Amino acid sequence: MTQARQPLIRTGLDTLNTDIPDCLKDRKLGLLANPASVDSRFSHARDVIARRFPGQLAALFSPQHGFFAEKQDNMIESAHGTDPELGIPIYSLYSETRIPTPKMFESIDTLVVDIQDVGTRVYTFIYTIAYCMEVAARLGKSVVILDRPNPVGGILSEGNVLEPESASFVGRFPIPMRHGMTVGEISMYFNATQNIHCDLTVIPMTGWKRQMLWEDTGLTWIPPSPNLPTPLSAAVYPGQVIFEGTNVSEGRGTTLPFEQFGAPYMDARKMAAQLGDRIKGAHLRPVCFEPTSGKWAGRICQGAHIHITRADIFKPYLSSLVFLHHIITSYPDDFRFKSPPYEYEYDRLPMDLILGSRSLCQALEDGVDPRELEPAWQEELNRFVHDASPFYLYD
Repeated sequence: MTQARQPLIRTGLDTLNTDIPDCLKDRKLGLLANPASVDSRFSHARDVIARRFPGQLAALFSPQHGFFAEKQDNMIESAHGTDPELGIPIYSLYSETRIPTPKMFESIDTLVVDIQDVGTRVYTFIYTIAYCMEVAARLGKSVVILDRPNPVGGILSEGNVLEPESASFVGRFPIPMRHGMTVGEISMYFNATQNIHCDLTVIPMTGWKRQMLWEDTGLTWIPPSPNLPTPLSAAVYPGQVIFEGTNVSEGRGTTLPFEQFGAPYMDARKMAAQLGDRIKGAHLRPVCFEPTSGKWAGRICQGAHIHITRADIFKPYLSSLVFLHHIITSYPDDFRFKSPPYEYEYDRLPMDLILGSRSLCQALEDGVDPRELEPAWQEELNRFVHDASPFYLYD
């Protein structure tokens, strides 16, 4: 019989299988989780905690896309419910509220968080956690985070730091697009720099190194949201997510969300030929695809499939800005920025919120090459890395 492959690292949840930390003993517990919240044996955090802490689990909470990650798109809310086995409530934190109410926290002393983040500013899970920490601090509750890998590594950070006037649920705090921190680390950073002052404990991983990408961990990828089905989709997401703010398909409604992009008005071969030499660490392969839902559903789109060839030098954010710049300048009569609403913002341009900067969006509209814009954000990016590094938990 073939022996099961053992992961190279142990997540915070795996630690609970062997060690019970004092901060969870004799506490009524809540759990913020979704389908990616599994241990190395594929047991869900709900089951691990219910088994290891009998009678202590009192409430479940879910982030965007729902406890079962069944909701496909932005601003598609999930309902509250009841766990059929434990008989405890499931509170959706992407419903009529993104902020937990005091009533939701009434039955718990400590909120346990086991969430797989993807290392990107606009991925809303880290802000759901921040809201939970803020409410917990006000109510005298504690938060325990079971740490997980950053799938795009912890060495490289990239992009402009969010400007305060562009803050939203896809960017609450001034961080770059690719932040280079684990979910535990960035929660500690928010807790300190945003003066949340929550009673926060992070149960770290063992074996994880900052240079590790997902494929280096030995863990099985469980999609944290419906349109990040593979580690490759997560690897390009810090850049390709910008197309959510345009009429260019980011690949939703296909089998390769975020890995491919395009529109009916684009010329796939011409674009790939013109952009190929401008992108380091990736190859653009011309493709045609027909989304079954979302933008251009039922229409044939021409575009490109991104194949990462050198992850150590590939810059997903800068690369996607280069793609966007090319599309804006090549198809001025067809390209459009998406109009509001976007993530519960009904007045501001979605692209301003995604980029975290109105001036950056304006520069792209004016035809400025993103490679000329990158040096302008480097000093602030370096300052973020300097300020964030004291919260690093791993070599």
